[in-house]
Amino acid sequence: MPTPSITQRLEFVGHSGAKLAARLDLPGGSIRAYALFAHCFTCSKDLLAARRIAAELAREGIAVMRFDFTGLGSSQGEFASTNFSSNVADLAAAADYLRAHYAAPAILIGHSLGGAAMLAVAGSIPEARAVVTIGAPADTRNVLKQFGSSIAAIEAAGEAEVQLGGRKFTIRKQFVDDVREQTLTEAVATMRKALLVMHSPLDEVVGIEHATRIFQAAKHPKSFVSLDTADHLLTKSADANYAAKVIAGWAGRYVGADIARQVEPVASVRVAETGEGRYQNTVQAGAWQAFADEPESVGGLGSGPSPYDFLAIALGACTSITLRMYAEHKRLALGRIRVDVSHAKVHAKDCAECSDEERASNARIDRFERVISVTDQVSTEIQGKLVEIANKCPVHRTLETGAKVVTRVEMPKP
Repeated sequence: MPTPSITQRLEFVGHSGAKLAARLDLPGGSIRAYALFAHCFTCSKDLLAARRIAAELAREGIAVMRFDFTGLGSSQGEFASTNFSSNVADLAAAADYLRAHYAAPAILIGHSLGGAAMLAVAGSIPEARAVVTIGAPADTRNVLKQFGSSIAAIEAAGEAEVQLGGRKFTIRKQFVDDVREQTLTEAVATMRKALLVMHSPLDEVVGIEHATRIFQAAKHPKSFVSLDTADHLLTKSADANYAAKVIAGWAGRYVGADIARQVEPVASVRVAETGEGRYQNTVQAGAWQAFADEPESVGGLGSGPSPYDFLAIALGACTSITLRMYAEHKRLALGRIRVDVSHAKVHAKDCAECSDEERASNARIDRFERVISVTDQVSTEIQGKLVEIANKCPVHRTLETGAKVVTRVEMPKP
């Protein structure tokens, strides 16, 4: 069964010495392999397609590292000083970081020019077993089409401002010269990796003929998947989700057994913001991790239980465990136990279970409704006993009697 993913912020040193911002999408359970994702030209690690693909792979047990190239997104450095070769060097640095701190990437995924960069670097990452390209050019000179008439200005003055995706970027002649010198077909033919080529026949940025050239240059095993009506950036969620699911299914053929997960256990329960969305947090107990979030209706991502859901989970789990202990002690045949818990805030006057004093106050109170189900038939007497025992579970008692919460603030060390 797919596991929830957890996103961690990372930082590593790129080719120029600049610190590059990254995110590592981790499975909630064991890890089958690590993957490295490269975004498109002038894009960032937070592109919809990158986020969807990373999340889907993480749910299938594959951890994904995505990062901003030098000078883009949240990474340091000067974009104008970069080129295709420097992007390849940043990818090599990212692979080195994964190798040193987690495990070398077994899967390489690149979108657009990032896909071309992955094809170029794949042969130098021996641990990589599979490569995926999405809308990638077979010829890096394809990117020069985006500069239009600015090419002449760049060559004449050495640099010029170019409008790309509604933003201005300074492009220097060294970038133009570098992409003109690149040849990918030999790298594709000799990389000795399984290859999945994904491309839309309607891609107006990188034509479908580029996918054909990459596919023809590659040796088997190789696969091609048409993205049908998708645009170049996979801006529609349905297209990004489809690509993510196909990649997850295909990549499973080329990753082996689970590898050791390097999660530092914590002594207490730790809740920390991920930086994704407004309210998403990771929740860690020991080495186990999950998400806490709010529903989309109140501005969250809906990626995990809400705080009150976790309270309901605690009550339900405590109830089930307490009943199981009682059943084993009394040798009762209950079958499988299920506990459904719902939560609502109600006026005390509407609470039939409240005391007269509580109802008279008409305050708003928290009401948890718990329904216990067992798969074996039991008598009415036993049903009453189950309710009695459930009311004695420790979390039930804590919720009814209250608790003291002691809080302090810890500042970072200077």
